[in-house]
Amino acid sequence: MSIKLYGGQQTRASMPRWYMEEKGIAYELVDVSIGSGQNLQPDFLAINPFGKLPAMRDESVLDASGQPVTICESGAILLHLAEHHGGEIAAPGDRSLISQWTHFANSTLAFAIFVPDQKAKVLPRLLKQLDKQLSEGFLVGNNWGAADCAVTAYLAYIKLFFPSEDLSAYPRIETLITATQQRPAYRKVMGMG
Repeated sequence: MSIKLYGGQQTRASMPRWYMEEKGIAYELVDVSIGSGQNLQPDFLAINPFGKLPAMRDESVLDASGQPVTICESGAILLHLAEHHGGEIAAPGDRSLISQWTHFANSTLAFAIFVPDQKAKVLPRLLKQLDKQLSEGFLVGNNWGAADCAVTAYLAYIKLFFPSEDLSAYPRIETLITATQQRPAYRKVMGMG
């Protein structure tokens, strides 16, 4: 298998996994347990010296020294997959826009969802703008892609981690979360079906 994704339960490996499942990109999932400290063992530290998940090794893309590219951070993995396997870089600015949205999801949106004082102050403003943005279609280009995957994954986390959260003021987001939870690839990755 040319792509190995290193991840485990309840890690951000779910995002690149979901993307690869949706796009039909073949990969091998290597389960790495954080609970047992497997992520801090020498064999995994050779993949990601920070010991964090997810990480990915792509034998079909070589680095400057001729070795398979090894990447950590879910947003960087999504951008790599979009560029090298998803066929998403069609226009000159596409890579930059995908990068923007994956960074937004993993930093701004995640922070607003999971940091209590930010959830009250910042999240409503972000959700209002995202609800409007979603009315315009996909985040980059004319098809679902890495940017949509990253942002939608975090939006779905709201209902996963905070099921009583009222999102009725954001009807497009509510519709998107419901539709996402019904997607076979998402259900497979999240262990829902």
